[in-house]
Amino acid sequence: MRKPPEKPSDEADRHQIAMAKKEGAAYHASLKYMAEEVADSGGMKRAGDYIVAYAQERAEGMYMLKSEGELVWDAPTDENCHLEVSVSDAGDERFIPYLAIEATLTPEDGKPVGPFEVPFVWHPGLYHYGCNIKVPGDGKYRLDIKIKPPTFMRHDEVNGKRYAKTVEVRFDAIDIKTGQE
Repeated sequence: MRKPPEKPSDEADRHQIAMAKKEGAAYHASLKYMAEEVADSGGMKRAGDYIVAYAQERAEGMYMLKSEGELVWDAPTDENCHLEVSVSDAGDERFIPYLAIEATLTPEDGKPVGPFEVPFVWHPGLYHYGCNIKVPGDGKYRLDIKIKPPTFMRHDEVNGKRYAKTVEVRFDAIDIKTGQE
């Protein structure tokens, strides 16, 4: 994966760029651990300004904010698949927040599941996007991920021209293991 250059500018000097790259390297070490050691399956690809990765596990519960100061555990009901998506900058490898992501899982011999929204998930080990969904069962699937251009502001006239186009990524023949944790 060839990374786009990051050049010192009036917004980011060499030291700041080096620190950002260290942050990205640490994030990718955690990402690699999640996708290769923790998840049932995972993969990663370069796509335009992004590095897009996925991890798949059995459906799992999560806390949701019910009202100010009140978190409620939301256990899966009929969902049997937890899909996680990570999007990071292809230059410095840092996680990119505030993205609108949708995904579709298509079994080898079946109808597509989706598209469905993949919202941000706070995780103690790795920021990512993720959701629980119901799929027909274990097997090989095609995963299509669509990332819309974010609306957040971008600093830096030299390095800030990024993330301006919709990006679509496809992972073929990924293994899905269903169930609930």
